[in-house]
Amino acid sequence: MLFEFPDDFTWGAATASYQIEGGVNEGGRGRSTWDVFCDEAGRITNGDSGETACDHYHRWRDDIGLMRELNLGAYRFSLAWPRIFPEGDGAPNPEGVAFYDRLIDGLLEADIEPWITLFHWDLPSALQERFGGWRSRETVKRFADYAAFCAERYGDRVSNWFTINEILCFTEMAHHEDRFAPGGRLPRKDVNQTVHHALVGHGSALRAIKGVRPELRVGLVENLLPVWPIYETEEHVSAARKAFREYNLQRLFPVLTGRYDEAGYESRFGPLPEIAEGDMELIGGAADFIAYNYYFGTPIMAAADGEGYREVAFPDDYPRTPKGWAISPRGLYWSLRFSGEFFPDTPIYVSENGQAAVDREERDGSVLDIGRLEFYRSHLEMAWRALHDGAPLRGYFAWSLMDNFEWTDGYDMRFGLTRVNYRTQQRTIKASGRFYAEVIRGGRIL
Repeated sequence: MLFEFPDDFTWGAATASYQIEGGVNEGGRGRSTWDVFCDEAGRITNGDSGETACDHYHRWRDDIGLMRELNLGAYRFSLAWPRIFPEGDGAPNPEGVAFYDRLIDGLLEADIEPWITLFHWDLPSALQERFGGWRSRETVKRFADYAAFCAERYGDRVSNWFTINEILCFTEMAHHEDRFAPGGRLPRKDVNQTVHHALVGHGSALRAIKGVRPELRVGLVENLLPVWPIYETEEHVSAARKAFREYNLQRLFPVLTGRYDEAGYESRFGPLPEIAEGDMELIGGAADFIAYNYYFGTPIMAAADGEGYREVAFPDDYPRTPKGWAISPRGLYWSLRFSGEFFPDTPIYVSENGQAAVDREERDGSVLDIGRLEFYRSHLEMAWRALHDGAPLRGYFAWSLMDNFEWTDGYDMRFGLTRVNYRTQQRTIKASGRFYAEVIRGGRIL
């Protein structure tokens, strides 16, 4: 039947600790860089923060019930590093450790497979204050120790681990653009050094996890700079393939090849970072899979001069989400396709995909978010096409299980399959959530 997925395909939804948990001052949790960032006037829309968020810290049992209603086979969530190690290192916090024990056990009792992300941006603020965060190798060392502890504690029940989510956001967007925590602009080479340290952190965590439990599967979540050919002739496909490689030389290719293309790196990203002995072996340590967060991409066409390709600008009338992101499902297909061509032996998971919208409740309380439903349908069709064209795609996680704190947009932008009333904390599964539940039930796109 058309649009069927394999029986062993992983279907899930994703969240992140700071975006949903709340309880930031409870259970012995330490402060994170996002707590500090949200305290800075003018940083977050409406002065919002993750202080309460979706109150998942108290409502996790009900949220597992939501996951069952959505037929999820897997749930990707992040551990809050400062909930487990309030100062980033030292003695673990028993209350924080026990919270994730309860959550993991509850998921398994509901027959939902837990997939853990170790770091989704909420760095313990103590490490930022003591060492400058990812500017220092001291943070890398403590991240590896944290990874080893978590693997030892939870690895008997959790088989699949993401080390880091979207390095771009707490390096480039924090220290080049000054838009994300911890903020503060740095010189270009220093920005590149934070990226390099995060890559070493990924490799160090992977090695630490494998050192504790060799059987665990470990990978990285990357937000590509994705592209697609303006139309599918060999000329434009070749141009887009070249752009895919060059746009992703800073993070993706080092992780999957163990080396920097020095000329290409310097041409696109500026000065190379300082590389210590053994760094590249760590960075290129054999990941069991790669995961991509996909929201939008850039059309590419062949060009007779320069680099052999050029970006095609989106016109004003091009369809966009309310967040302003171009709706471009073909970019997902070609990201998966090109990844499979460059790295055919590396399984791929789509770790996030979804659409922000300003949802409207009907009089009966339902949310008929047809725009998001169509977004999922069109992107799942492209995922199916990539899979059947040979991409090693193994699973898909929708973003997000529920509306949540959307970083600098606060609570204005909603990504959830489930609507959250932030005043009452009532959850309502949206039409897109019902659609996704039926896709999972049948293993095919409807």
